[in-house]
Amino acid sequence: MMANNDRPRAIADVSAGTILATVTIAVPPERVFRALTADDQIPLWWGADELYRTTKHTADLRPGGAWRSEGKGADGQDFHVQGEYLKVEPPHLLVLTWKAPWDGDNVTTVTYMLEAVGAGTRLTLRHEGFGVRQGACRDHGSGWERVLGWLTTFLTDEAGSKPQGVFHCRLIPPRPDFAFTLTDAEKTLMKQHSDYLRGKWGEGGVILFGPVADPAGPWGLGIVRAVDEAAVRALTEADPTVRSGLGFRYEILPMMTAVM
Repeated sequence: MMANNDRPRAIADVSAGTILATVTIAVPPERVFRALTADDQIPLWWGADELYRTTKHTADLRPGGAWRSEGKGADGQDFHVQGEYLKVEPPHLLVLTWKAPWDGDNVTTVTYMLEAVGAGTRLTLRHEGFGVRQGACRDHGSGWERVLGWLTTFLTDEAGSKPQGVFHCRLIPPRPDFAFTLTDAEKTLMKQHSDYLRGKWGEGGVILFGPVADPAGPWGLGIVRAVDEAAVRALTEADPTVRSGLGFRYEILPMMTAVM
């Protein structure tokens, strides 16, 4: 179903060799970005049995990193498409090269731009570099409409089947003056803590995080979106600060409502 979402639309400008496609999906940009990049996500949605099905995706998600998708067509034949990441700026920008045998292994460029809007995420895709290959440009235009339709259905169905709440997470340090008396080892630990939460932010679970200047002693704030408190507790218990055994602990409270 695509309720509360725009249907994907793609325009192929064959004279310029460029495709522009757009869709609005009712989930956060972080979730859309992960669905577009994670090895374990793309095979879940990219393809349909009557056309083709992606069965494997590998990605070195960094500028200069390689990516490759493999699968089978409806005729049982193997296929692949591959390229290199040019820009990786989660959760708002992804630029990559695209090289497909069915397009003569010509190298084109795909740009995904993700913008947070009231209904979720506005995804704009630009595929350019077809040159005079007007047929390839036209075919890829209709192909992107299908692909964005699969993505929308996957994310919308997932969101509908897993209602989520928002939780207030308070990270209490082992001593009130912790923020002012950090040792070198504790500074390293806090860097690991920040990197961990940034990763969860990129996946769409953590909405925001940062230190709070409480007069009684600074503490860490995290606002987390999750299916239930058990999922939040699993996230916090994997935090390097908690795993360090130094006395950090989280207090978790569900928010009665959240307006964003």
